[in-house]
Amino acid sequence: QVQLAESGGGLVQAGGSLRLSCAASGRTFSSYTMGWFSQAPGKEREFVAAINRSRGSTYYADSVKGRFTISRDNAKNTVYLQMNSLKPGDTAVYYCAASLSGSPNNSRRYDYWGQGTQVTVSS
Repeated sequence: QVQLAESGGGLVQAGGSLRLSCAASGRTFSSYTMGWFSQAPGKEREFVAAINRSRGSTYYADSVKGRFTISRDNAKNTVYLQMNSLKPGDTAVYYCAASLSGSPNNSRRYDYWGQGTQVTVSS
């Protein structure tokens, strides 16, 4: 069982930055691929970024490549999402998730989810 808690969301102007954090409970954090997903009002949940459990390979949605960076600190049981050059279209609730399988961009393959943190980007 893994419990996830996101933090770091907020209101920022376009072009600004935010860093989201996701703290995980449990002793097996390093066994999980960790992902970030976003869900805007009226839209389906979308893949944003993921980092795998072994070599730390990273994966990004095309819409955030070059702007967002995912990283993890296994000693702190925490995964981060550094969000730069934010756009109004990035406005959404951002969810952290943990997966034991090998499909980093498939939300159905994630086993545990946090409650989400709101990110609002004003123009």
